Amino acid sequence: MGSKDCRAARVAAIDGRKGVERVKRHAELGTLKMIGCKSYPMPDTAHVFSGFPDLKSTLRSRLLSSPCHAPANDWRLGEVSESRKRRLRKFFPEHPTPAAVLVPLVDRGDDLGILLTVRSSELKHHAGQISFPGGRIEVDDTDPLCAALRETREEIGLSADRIEVAGYLPDHLVITGYRVTPVVGFVHPDFTVVPDPTEVVEVFEMPLSFVLDERNHIPAVRHFEGEDVHFIDFPYGRHTIWGATAGMLMTLYRTLRGEPA
Repeated sequence: MGSKDCRAARVAAIDGRKGVERVKRHAELGTLKMIGCKSYPMPDTAHVFSGFPDLKSTLRSRLLSSPCHAPANDWRLGEVSESRKRRLRKFFPEHPTPAAVLVPLVDRGDDLGILLTVRSSELKHHAGQISFPGGRIEVDDTDPLCAALRETREEIGLSADRIEVAGYLPDHLVITGYRVTPVVGFVHPDFTVVPDPTEVVEVFEMPLSFVLDERNHIPAVRHFEGEDVHFIDFPYGRHTIWGATAGMLMTLYRTLRGEPA
C-alpha cells in the first residue's frame, strides 16, 4: 500500500447514523455474526453501556490531534508503584520492534462494532489469540498508519477505502518484543472480509458497548518470574480477549471516558 492510499484513508468521509442508547442491533438479533465463518449466540450475561449519546462523535473529539507515538518511557503499566515498575521493566524489550494495528470500529448506527481476529495456531507469536489486524512496520511503510492499513488488507482483505481514520491510541509495549501503535478507524458497514487462512482462522464482531460496561471487565492475575501482574480480561461468548488486545481495549475505554489512557 502506497502513500496515496494512506492519504486517501486520512481524508475519507464516511457518514454514519447517530445516537446510541443501547446495543440494539446485536442484542435484538441475539446472535453475533461471524464474518466469513459462522454465528453463535450472544452471551446471556452480557452487559451493555448506554452513557454516550453518540459514540462516534465522542471518540472523534477524544482522538482529535492524537499523536501517533507515545513517549518511549510509557510502558502502559497503569497504576503501579515506581519500584514495581522497575522490577517489571525486565519483561519488556529494551529495543522493541515498531508495529501497528488497526482498531476497526464498524458503524452500526446505534452502536459501533469492534472487528477482532482469531490468530492461526501456526503463528510464531500470539498463536490462537484474539487480536486486531496488524503487524510490524516494514521498510516500505511510511508511518504506523500505512502499516496498519497494509496489514489489515493482507490479513482480512479489508480495503482502505472502507476505513475512515479517527486517530491513534498511545503505544503499547508488548513482552514479545514489539512497540505497537493502535490506529483507530471507522469501518463503513458495507464491507467484506477475506481472511488469510495462514494468519487468521476467524473474524468476529463485538459491540463497543460491551467493552464500555465495566461489569464486563474481569480482573485476572498472571505470574511472570515471581511477579503477580494484574490484567483485565474480556470473556465474550466462547472467546476470551486478554493480553495486549485487552489492554488496548481498556485504553480505548479510558479514552472514551476522558480518563488518562
